[in-house]
Amino acid sequence: MKNLFSNIKGDAFGGITAGIVALPLALAFGVSSGLGPSAGLYGAIFISFFAALFGGTNTQISGPTAPMTAVSMVVIAGIVAANDGSIEKALPAILTVFLLAGLMQIALGFLGFGRYIKYIPYPVVSGFMTAIGVIILVTQILPSIGYYPKEDIELVSQFKPQAEELILENILREEAGEGILVLEDFEETISRAQQLTEADIAKESQTLAKSASSGVIGTINVLPRAIKNIDWLELALALSTIFIVYGFKRITTKVPSALVALIVVSGVAYGFGMDYRPIEEIPTGLPIPRLEIFTSFSLSAITPYIFTAITLALLGAIDSLLTSVVADNMTKTKHEPNKELVGQGIGNSIGAIFGGIPGAGATIRTVVNINAGGKTRLSGMIAGILLLVILLALGPVASRIPAAVLAGILITVGIGVMDYKGLKAIPVLPKDIKIGPLKVSSEVIVMLVVLVLSTVWNLVYAVGIGLVIASLMFMKKIGDLTARRSDVRKLKEKAWADEADFPDNLKEEVFIKHIKGPLFFGSTSDFQALSKQIPPTAKTVIIRLGRMQYMDQSGLYAMEDVLVDLKKQNIDVLFVNLLKQPKYMMERIDIIPDLIPKEHVFKNFDQCLKWIKQNVKDIY
Repeated sequence: MKNLFSNIKGDAFGGITAGIVALPLALAFGVSSGLGPSAGLYGAIFISFFAALFGGTNTQISGPTAPMTAVSMVVIAGIVAANDGSIEKALPAILTVFLLAGLMQIALGFLGFGRYIKYIPYPVVSGFMTAIGVIILVTQILPSIGYYPKEDIELVSQFKPQAEELILENILREEAGEGILVLEDFEETISRAQQLTEADIAKESQTLAKSASSGVIGTINVLPRAIKNIDWLELALALSTIFIVYGFKRITTKVPSALVALIVVSGVAYGFGMDYRPIEEIPTGLPIPRLEIFTSFSLSAITPYIFTAITLALLGAIDSLLTSVVADNMTKTKHEPNKELVGQGIGNSIGAIFGGIPGAGATIRTVVNINAGGKTRLSGMIAGILLLVILLALGPVASRIPAAVLAGILITVGIGVMDYKGLKAIPVLPKDIKIGPLKVSSEVIVMLVVLVLSTVWNLVYAVGIGLVIASLMFMKKIGDLTARRSDVRKLKEKAWADEADFPDNLKEEVFIKHIKGPLFFGSTSDFQALSKQIPPTAKTVIIRLGRMQYMDQSGLYAMEDVLVDLKKQNIDVLFVNLLKQPKYMMERIDIIPDLIPKEHVFKNFDQCLKWIKQNVKDIY
């Protein structure tokens, strides 16, 4: 903290510039999430300030990001649907999940998980980021053409029978909860059903219509109807925004083009009194803590989203630490990964309490901050304070921003967030596995699986499946490599240097196994074939273990099976240069000394050779 004010001028300019860049994105991500523009602003304010204050990267600017918003959309849509389409009813559970994700990030930092994030495979990250781009791009088509499914009367009417059925199910569920037996009290059920109004059914129908048209698949399903009902003014506003975002970058990159597009298109639309659709109204005044997170806490409401909270925490960690690496490269400094996770977790936790959507370290905003002169954590704090000032001073003005303008900005974000580097590499990556008659790249398979499943199914599960597939493929490759290197060869074949002086007359009686690399579940099948490879003349087997640094439980039991088999054949087994970890494992289950006496474990090959000369007879 002592160096916090060492670069006030540079940090002030960097923070203000980064805050200006963050403004349109915060509003857009808030709208995209489903909680409204204010949720995006609140997230940007609190995450930026507190992640900078407590984090481990001096120049990091944090706030809502495309990946975090995409996963948040899943949480919000699911919980809102489970609460009769009411955001107000669903909000405590939504914010509780976000708070939980923040607390998990703090725990990850304290437990030292920051250094393990780098082990997430690139194809998983690549597929996920491209999927995020596709999701944002597709889901913003409807608002960019001014089509809102819940306002399409004909579409909503199609869900009326389903809405009536769902409402009746809810009545029966309520009666069951109150201990009313429906078969004995039809009158109560009929009475409650008669209290329903057309407005109740219409509201439920709108919720179902909105839910059915959400996400990539839902958008594609209603796209034909949307195209028939294009609002040309909204489309013109969205296209103008996209044109300015890309066009202004050709003039200068010193001024954020998204902000220019927001001001110009919104100003023209408002100034000329156009009949456009504005974003939701942004509340005036200071953000208020949403204490219902604690007073209305329900474990059952958030239990289905525990895994999603974990995903948010991990995704935020990856997003932030990748940005930290970028910041390190630009500033020639070194961030503290675990401290950064704690800072991000604190920011997300406080943001959730005040009703903000979760976020992470934002690469573009961080780069802008550094280029503008930001050097200390004060710059990130200033960015958060600036956004708070804008909220307090310009909230009513910001409420007049056209929704189509933010949709246009998000479309450019979706295009920009895709991993084009990974996509371009698809044709050139080595084809290392066979599926039927086809040879394909395992890296490409992982990337495409994550991309497709994330886009059309579920972001959270897709990442998990991608990690499992990537891990299995990696383990297979390591197993194959280990098996190729851990070959079995008789002494008359090419021997190791210290085997050159082995007595010629004993080469038929002795068989050597070289293990080069770990003995783990990926290589056990090849090792278990050892007993079948031993020639009938051999009565002694030497297993050289100096290059077997590691043995897992599968390898341990594979070793035990082979040794038991050899013992039944009355074959002596000698261990040479057994390392610490494998020795410890074998002593735990008494392979040593029950199957391999301690006098058969030698520190080096010379000692083993001496034993061979004294104890093995020349028979052949």
